[in-house]
Amino acid sequence: MKLPLSFKKMVTVLVLLFVGMACAAEKRLHFESGVGFRNQTPLVIMGGVSYGELTFRLQGLGKHNGPRDFWCGMRGSFLWTFFNELPFNVSLGLGAGYEYAQAPNDLHKAINQANQALYLYPYNQKEILDVSGEIWANIYGFYTQISIPVYKIMEHDAPRILWGAGYIVKF
Repeated sequence: MKLPLSFKKMVTVLVLLFVGMACAAEKRLHFESGVGFRNQTPLVIMGGVSYGELTFRLQGLGKHNGPRDFWCGMRGSFLWTFFNELPFNVSLGLGAGYEYAQAPNDLHKAINQANQALYLYPYNQKEILDVSGEIWANIYGFYTQISIPVYKIMEHDAPRILWGAGYIVKF
């Protein structure tokens, strides 16, 4: 198996990453970048900015595979972080987001073809637009996120609790 980067380049990137993280510990203003997944959105790219204990994070992504086969999601969070100076921290706050997905349903298509009529939608759909209370836990960059919707503006076949996980780098 051939790696995309040579060993020396990978070591250099890791050293620069850890030096950047060590320098970031001295400042009050931090920027964040990361990648993760959520139960409604399979993959998200995230960015954030924090000043002291106050943090704003924005995450989202989407993919279009064809007609009636796509997903997208976006969520923003305002958080207050506890134990910010430790490798483990917890953040509490409010967030808002919109997530939507459609996927083909072959069983429904077969039923419609057998009856030669449109009795069932030939796709599945999930959608939520909400304001939620959020809890984030972070240890050495790995995070988990739980969002509990307190006000649902729009909902169709969405779970009651939204969650996510991934990795964040602060610099």
